[in-house]
Amino acid sequence: MTDRRQVQAVDTPRLKWGVNGSHHRLMLNLFMLVTLAHWAEHLTQAWQIWVLNWPRPQARGVLGVPFPALISSEWLHYGYAIVMLFFLFLLRPGFTGRSRTWWTVALVIQFWHHIEHFLLLLQAQTGHPLFGQAVPTSILQLVLPRVELHLFYNTVVFIPMVIAMVLHLRPTRAEADQMVCSCRPRMA
Repeated sequence: MTDRRQVQAVDTPRLKWGVNGSHHRLMLNLFMLVTLAHWAEHLTQAWQIWVLNWPRPQARGVLGVPFPALISSEWLHYGYAIVMLFFLFLLRPGFTGRSRTWWTVALVIQFWHHIEHFLLLLQAQTGHPLFGQAVPTSILQLVLPRVELHLFYNTVVFIPMVIAMVLHLRPTRAEADQMVCSCRPRMA
């Protein structure tokens, strides 16, 4: 008996099949590990500012304290935004039903977050801050300070990602029947 998953496995390019098929769970776990490490940086920076009362320029997170150039590198921030966008896009085909909807929400928000970082990178590279500011400034940074803004962005991307992953690992029968990845549960 040939089912839809076997047919799709043949029709799907090898890399995509592996990432969204037999290696989907592994890729999601690795992606979540990287995302949580990034969260640790932002939460540590917030802790340094709001609990330890460090001046904002000295509150650089975990890696930024021993390596201050990291925190000021727009290339690093933009690079991470691109990596997030890439993996949200790459892993999306493995999702079905409700989980795909939530994953898409995270993807769309991250796309905007990436635009904001692209604007910051352009300003840093050209030496011409926008919006009459003295330093590179993103659009929403006009209303929220940078630390708070990036905590907000990471939160509004992370929440739909987590919802998507929970729904993906607990699919309805109809969603499970559409799944072609290693996350597919065995249903009675």
